[in-house]
Amino acid sequence: MKVKFVLVGAGSASFTRGLVADLINRGEGCELALVDVDPDALAVAEGLSRKMIEARKSPIKLSASTDRRDVLRDATAIICTIGVGGRRAWEQDVFIPRKYGIYQPVGDSVMPGGSSRALRMIHAMVGVAQDVLDLAPNALFFNYGNPMGPVCRGVRKATGANMVGLCHGVNGVAHHLAWVLGADISRVQYTAVGMNHLTWFTEVRVDGQDAMPKIQAFAKERIAQREKTPPDELDIFTWEMFDLFGAFPAVLDRHITEFFPQYFRSGDYYGKKLGVDAFSFEGTIAGGDQTFSEMRADAFSKEPLDEEYFKRISGEHEQVIEIIDCIRQDGRRVFSANLPNRGQAPNLPAESIVESPCIADASGLKPITLSPLSPGIVGTLAARFQWVETIVDAALEGSRRKFIQALVLDGSADSVVTAEKLADDLLTAQAEYLPQFAAR
Repeated sequence: MKVKFVLVGAGSASFTRGLVADLINRGEGCELALVDVDPDALAVAEGLSRKMIEARKSPIKLSASTDRRDVLRDATAIICTIGVGGRRAWEQDVFIPRKYGIYQPVGDSVMPGGSSRALRMIHAMVGVAQDVLDLAPNALFFNYGNPMGPVCRGVRKATGANMVGLCHGVNGVAHHLAWVLGADISRVQYTAVGMNHLTWFTEVRVDGQDAMPKIQAFAKERIAQREKTPPDELDIFTWEMFDLFGAFPAVLDRHITEFFPQYFRSGDYYGKKLGVDAFSFEGTIAGGDQTFSEMRADAFSKEPLDEEYFKRISGEHEQVIEIIDCIRQDGRRVFSANLPNRGQAPNLPAESIVESPCIADASGLKPITLSPLSPGIVGTLAARFQWVETIVDAALEGSRRKFIQALVLDGSADSVVTAEKLADDLLTAQAEYLPQFAAR
C-alpha cells in the first residue's frame, strides 16, 4: 500500500522544501498532498515541490488543496506546520508587548507573544484535529507548530486526538554538545526532558562514559569569557544555568531567556536588548520574508533549481520521515517527542505535555520512563505547566479573564493593570484569527 503524507500548512515553504528533499532522497514512491488556506503560499509550495520532484524524476505523486478535507482521507501521516496569521500576526505578538517594556527575542513559545499565538493556534488546530478524527482516524498525526506544549495539550484536551509534537531543538543541541565534546554525534548518548524550548539535558555520555564533567569545565571557560565576548555569541545565560543546575537547557539563549523574564526586565541582556541587538526579531522576520521571496521566484522561474534544494538541510522537517518509517518498519529507535506525561517524568504534572525520549516502533511512539528530576529543575518548569493549562482554557473557552491570568502567570507584565491592557491590545490586533472571542 502506497504511503500518503499530508502536509497541513505547506505555505511554510522552507519546511516543505526540506520535507520534499527528504522524500526524494528516500527513493520510494508515495503520495504527498500539500494544504494551505493561503492560495498564494500554496502555489509557491506546490511550484517548488513539483520542480524538485520532476528534476529528480522521483516517483512522488503530488497534489495540493486549500481545503484539507479534500485530501485527508487514507492518509498514512499528517504533518502540521501551520502558523495562523503568518509573520504579520507574529510581528504583533512581539511589537505590541514592546509598548509595555516587554522584549522578546522569539515570541512564539512563552511570554505574551507565546500566549497570544496560543489563542490563534489552539483554535485552528482543534479544527484540524476534528477533521483528522473524522477522515483519517488511524493516521499518524504530528505537530510542529508553536507554542508546542499549549497546542498539543489543547488539541488532546478538546478532541482526544493522538497528536505528537516534534521539534528539532533537542537534536540540534545534541549536535552542539557533541561539538563541545569533540565527538561525532554517533558516539553521544543523552537524556533530555522538560518542556519544549526548555528541555534539560540531565545526562550526556560519550561511548557510554559520563561527559558531564567535561561540559562543566567548558561552562566555566565560557562564563569566564563573558566580559570579552558578545553574550549572545556565547549563549552565556545557558552556560550559567548549566553551571548552576548541573543540566544543560535547550534550546540556547534565544529561547530559554524567555522562560525567565524576571531576569531580563525591559529586555536587558548583559548590556544588550533582547530581540533588538541580541537575537534581532526584526532580522528573523526580514530573513523569513526574504527566503519566501526567493522561493517564490524559484517556484515560478523556468530556470532549474539550484542543487542546494536537493541536499539534506538541517531543520525542523528532518526527523519526521525517519520516525514514520521507523514506526512502519518497527525500527525501535529513540527520538525526542512531546507527549502527555503518563509516568515518563515522575515528578512533573500528569498529562502535561513533556518533551522527552521516546521509542518509535510498530506500536507508535512510546515515552521512556525516566528518573525524577531534581527539585531545582522541576521548579523552573512548575509554573510554566500551569501557564499551559491556563492559556489552553483561555483559547478553548474564548476567555479574556483566563488570558489575563496566563499573562500574569507568565511573569513578564509588571502589574495586573499592564496584563489587562496588554490582553486587550493583543485581542484587538488578532481579532480576525480569534472567532472564539467575538462575543466577549
